[in-house]
Order: sequence, then structure tokens, then C-alpha cells
Amino acid sequence: MTSPSLVTSDLTIRFGGHVAVNSVSCAFTPGELTVIVGPNGAGKTTYFNLISGQLSASSGTVTKDGVNITGMSPSARAGQGIGRAFQLTNLFPQLTVLENIRLAVQARAGAGWRMFTPVGNFRRLTEKAEHYLEVTRLSKLAHQPAANLPHGDQRKLEVALLMAMEPDVYMFDEPTAGMSLDHAPDVLDLIAGIKADTSKTVLLVEHKMDVVRALADRIIVLHNGELLADGDPTEVMNSQIVRDVYLGRATEGAA
Repeated sequence: MTSPSLVTSDLTIRFGGHVAVNSVSCAFTPGELTVIVGPNGAGKTTYFNLISGQLSASSGTVTKDGVNITGMSPSARAGQGIGRAFQLTNLFPQLTVLENIRLAVQARAGAGWRMFTPVGNFRRLTEKAEHYLEVTRLSKLAHQPAANLPHGDQRKLEVALLMAMEPDVYMFDEPTAGMSLDHAPDVLDLIAGIKADTSKTVLLVEHKMDVVRALADRIIVLHNGELLADGDPTEVMNSQIVRDVYLGRATEGAA
């Protein structure tokens, strides 16, 4: 049996008297794509922020490959193999697509952010960046400023940046948010390709049920910051308590 790559144990965060995530314990294994669902305000993004280090836990732990990373910064967690994509694109808008990816490759290689070093000195890194351009089907846009890309291609570029960092754990927070129906499948195909690598662990926050059905190996449901259900997608989605708390509401008011 594959050992978990990522474990949260009794993970909790309080904002004053409000408990946003309440003692959530989950283990995530390589080769598995877990979709995290729940109503608005359920604590999904907050839970992600606790794992990736954007928020500090009030109590509980986050463990990566047996190492307690609870007190580490987001950059230190990235160094431990935690890769995070956000709801909003996080790019260097004035740099080209290739330059964005090359900076990610340089960071992964420990070459730092020396933007003014001649490109020839980083030929191997540039070739690697071009590989991620090809994988994400962005090669034709290599020399376009990131700011000029349509939203769908910016999301693809963010996936390329994440892939260039070569994490063990991929975290996607509503990856198709704001995307047109034409562009969304491209990003979902990229995530499906990452999922196919059984050495990778993938976590996905999503509210679109068609995306959940297409990608999920496992679903966990958060409600009021607590873990409500965890298991096989069909069983979880057919659970009466989940229908009452989340799926029913989503059906009635979903966009």
C-alpha cells in the first residue's frame, strides 16, 4: 500500500471566536486526485491555505513525507514539494510566457532570480522551459507578454509554472474559475495528465460537478470547517447528508 505523501492532523484555524477549519485530519497519497467540495464558506480555500502556508494553523499539523512542515513558510513548503495554483492567476505580467516559465525553472534548479544573466548561460534551463511550453501547448505564445494573453491561456501558463517547479503535491483552487467553455477543457486536460503520473498527489478545490465527476478519485466534503464526508465519489455524492448539506443547495442555486 502506498504511503501518504501529505497528512493533515487535527488541522485547525481560528479567527477570533470563529473556527474556520476545525480539526481536519486527512491523508493524501500519490496517484490519487482528491476533490474538496462544500458550500460557500465551508473552509475549502482556508484549508488549502493552511496546507500551502499562506495561513498559520492555530493547532494541528501538516506533514509532508514524514516531515512536519507546519511552521514552514510557503516558499519553504514549495521546497518540500508543495505546489499551489490560485483562483486568480499569479504571473509576472510584463515578462514573456517563456521568461515566466524560465524563472520557475531557475528557481527549481536553485539558480535564483537572476533575470539579467545572459540567456546563453541558462541554455539547459531555457530548453527545459521550452519543454513545459510544449506540454501546455503554449509554444506559439512563447514571446508574448503574459499580460497580453487571454484569461484561459494565463491559466494554462500558471499550470506550466507549477509543472516547472516539479512538485510532488499539486494543489489547484478552482482552476477553471472565470474561464470560457472553450478554454476550460485545456486546463482540465493538463490536470488529467498530471493525475496520470502516479508519483504525484493532486488536490483540487472545485464546485463544478461536471469537473468533479470527470477527475475525482476521491471526494472530501467540508461543511462549517469540519470534515463531513470522505471517500469514493459516487458514494459521497449519493450520501443523503451530503445532498442535504451541499449537493442539494448547489443544485438549487448553482451558476
